[in-house]
Amino acid sequence: QPVGCLQGEQVWAYFGGQLQPGFPRRIGDEFPGVPGGLDAAVECHPEECGGKTILFFKGDTVYAFDLALRVTKPRSWPGLGPCDAALRWLERYYCLRGTHFQRFNPLTGEVYPSYPRDLRDYFIPCPGREHWNASWGAAGDHCSKMPFQALLSDDTGRIYAFRGGLSFRLDSLRDGHHAWPLGQTWPGLEGEVDAAFAWDGRTYLIQGSQVSIFLSGQGYRRVLGYPRALQDELGVSSADAAFTCPDSANLYLITGDRIRLVNLTQTPRQAGEPMPLPHDHVDGAMCTNDGVFLFHGPSYHQYHSVAQLLGAKELPSQSIATHFFHCPQ
Repeated sequence: QPVGCLQGEQVWAYFGGQLQPGFPRRIGDEFPGVPGGLDAAVECHPEECGGKTILFFKGDTVYAFDLALRVTKPRSWPGLGPCDAALRWLERYYCLRGTHFQRFNPLTGEVYPSYPRDLRDYFIPCPGREHWNASWGAAGDHCSKMPFQALLSDDTGRIYAFRGGLSFRLDSLRDGHHAWPLGQTWPGLEGEVDAAFAWDGRTYLIQGSQVSIFLSGQGYRRVLGYPRALQDELGVSSADAAFTCPDSANLYLITGDRIRLVNLTQTPRQAGEPMPLPHDHVDGAMCTNDGVFLFHGPSYHQYHSVAQLLGAKELPSQSIATHFFHCPQ
């Protein structure tokens, strides 16, 4: 994919580290309607902007250039303010100015609550500064041994861990394993998540006797009418942990030392008879192409398949902090 570089009135295009023929050239010739002297630019992906778009920033004005239609639409986003730089990171969009940054909606320019924040607490490892909100305590420290209450592997390959009203993303080292309040990723969600699983493009987050469902396409968006009673949705009143495996409609719900199967294609959904687990209790569970993971305290147990889990004795445990967060042993 070509990489663009802007300076003054000109733009450079590189591919594979090589300057492309015909460059540099005027910004307005390459992107009609976009002025020179820009402050920042970021590509907006189709799943987040409804089409492949480049956002160009100049002062309080944003120029949205549609790459398919070759049309520029100026937008006034005074609430966002000037940006020294802009970037997309883990499906989120950020405006950087000085030592602070803001997260914004790339369609509306709306700035999310609790911003601006200090770059030195998130993106830049500075000695003597914490890399999480100190008020979160051990819940926000990814290397602490505080138990996780739920884990989730969704249909897009994203993996999240939940505890204390916070979530961590585990599948990408680029996020620095920072904790984020639930509402940052799942709008409108607060409190603690007891169990979580994904199926058919939807993410189910269980809180006590309630469940919320989020569509996992353009970010996460809660389905209207939720939360609703877990009993009505899945045929159980509560769950300690839950998981589905890739390309399967079988949901496994764990309570205490028992596991029950729910066929998610059935209507109404009903839980099968309880089957014994080789564990007295688990805090969370998830299933990926690497097998089934059961989490308890600071440790986890890995099984190659559901069949091995149901027919096995308890396997040796491994450290969550070491293997999922790459913390020192």
